[in-house]
Amino acid sequence: MDKMFDIIAEDAKKILANIDLSELKGKTILITGASGIIGNYFLASLWQFLNKEPGETKVFAVMQSEPLPYLKSFLNYSGAEIIFGDLSDYEFCRSLPNADYIIHAAGYGQPGRFMEDQIKTLKINTLSVYLLFEKLKADGKFLFISSSEIYSGLLNPPFTEEQIGTTNTTHPRSCYIEAKRCGEAICNAHRSNGIKANSARLSLAYGPGTKQDDKRVLNSFIQKALEQKEIRLMDLGEARRTYCYVTDTVEIMWNILLNGQDPIYNVGGNSKITIGSLAKTIGKYMDIPVIFPENSDNDINGAPDDVFMDMNKVKAEFNKTNYINITDGLARTIEWQRELYK
Repeated sequence: MDKMFDIIAEDAKKILANIDLSELKGKTILITGASGIIGNYFLASLWQFLNKEPGETKVFAVMQSEPLPYLKSFLNYSGAEIIFGDLSDYEFCRSLPNADYIIHAAGYGQPGRFMEDQIKTLKINTLSVYLLFEKLKADGKFLFISSSEIYSGLLNPPFTEEQIGTTNTTHPRSCYIEAKRCGEAICNAHRSNGIKANSARLSLAYGPGTKQDDKRVLNSFIQKALEQKEIRLMDLGEARRTYCYVTDTVEIMWNILLNGQDPIYNVGGNSKITIGSLAKTIGKYMDIPVIFPENSDNDINGAPDDVFMDMNKVKAEFNKTNYINITDGLARTIEWQRELYK
C-alpha cells in the first residue's frame, strides 16, 4: 500500500505546482465521492497543501464504503474526517456538515455501474445536489462534476459548452445523461440567486486511484493483461476516445472551483485514440497479445462513437496548454494497477 500512496502523493505535487489553494486555508471543504479516482486526487492535493500550510482547515471526505488503507493516509491530519453514508438517502444528506466549499464528485462513472441502479443514479445527481446546496455556507463555492455524456447524440466533435445532446429519455444511459443535465440546471438556478456554482463536464479521466474490477475500458484492458495475460476485445475497437490523466483533470477542476467565471466548463484531454489503438498501446507496453474479433456489430449500452470536447475555454481562462501524454499516463496507471492487483 505504501507504493500506492507514493504514486498518488507524487502526482499531487504536480497539481500543486500549477494551482494556488491558499484561499482554502482555515475553511471547511466537503468532498463527496471521496474514494473515487477524482476524490483521491482532491484529497491528496489538499494533504500536500495542508502539510505546508497547517491551520484550522477542515476536510470532510464523504464515502459510501471503507477505502483502501493508502487513502486514509491522505486524511491523517487534524481537521480531516471521513463520513460514511449513502448520498441517495435524504436523511443522510441532511445530516452532513455545512461547508465553505463543496465538491460533488459522487456517483459511478462506469456505465455498467450507473445503470445497475438507475433510481440511485438519478437521486445522486439531482436530489443530492439540491440538498448539498443547503449545506453551502454564505459566500461559499460549489463544484458539480457533470459528464461529457451530456453531449450524447451530437455529431461532428469537438463539442463546446454551448452545445447540448439530442438523446431521448428512452436512451439506455438516460438515467445518467438526464440526471447530469438536471444537476447542471440545479447549479444554474442557484447561480441566478448569486451563489458561486460551476459544473465540470468531465470526459474519461484515468490514472491511479481506481478500485479493483473497474469496468471502464482502459482499466479493464490493464486488468485483463495482468490476470489473463491477453487483451481480447469485444468489437473492432473503432470508437474514438480522448483521455485526460487525473492530474490534469483535478488541476482544471480546482481552477473551475476557485477561479471559474462561467457556469459550465469542459474537462478533458487533447489527444485522440481509438479503443483498438489503446488496447495495442497497453499490450505493447505490457508485452501482452491483443486479440480482435473477425467482425463485430457490438453496441455497448449506447456508448458514443466519439468523445472529444473543445478545451478552448479552459485554455483561455486558466492558460492550460500542457497535458500528460497518453503514453506517460498509461505507464503510471499500469504501475498503479500492478500494485492494486498484487
